[in-house]
Amino acid sequence: MGDKLNIEATSRTPAVVFDFANHHLKIAGESYPEDVTEFYGPVFIALDNYWNTIGNSCRFDFELIYLNSSSAKAIMMVMDKLEAAAKKGAAVEVYWYYDNEDDTMQELGEEFGEDLESAKFHLEKMTA
Repeated sequence: MGDKLNIEATSRTPAVVFDFANHHLKIAGESYPEDVTEFYGPVFIALDNYWNTIGNSCRFDFELIYLNSSSAKAIMMVMDKLEAAAKKGAAVEVYWYYDNEDDTMQELGEEFGEDLESAKFHLEKMTA
């Protein structure tokens, strides 16, 4: 496994910046890819490899401006992987950033946060 996973953002997909060596993972932007499985597949594989090799802690930042329902399911799967790692003793901090005027993304973050018991969840307003 490499030290990083970098996927450039497009008009339909978010940037994925996983800096494994520094235990800092981030997904940012808009997420409504034509094929959610194709886009998020490498993300899931990279996360699994991380937890199976060097992962004992991480900070995961979600800075999503928009996501469709199939992307929301993929993000839920990411959250499940983070929660599973935290239940096994990893120190996991999840930061969900939302635009101050975006009630939908704030509420979505709150819903995701309610499902996390072992991972620490932070709901934060994006700063300009």
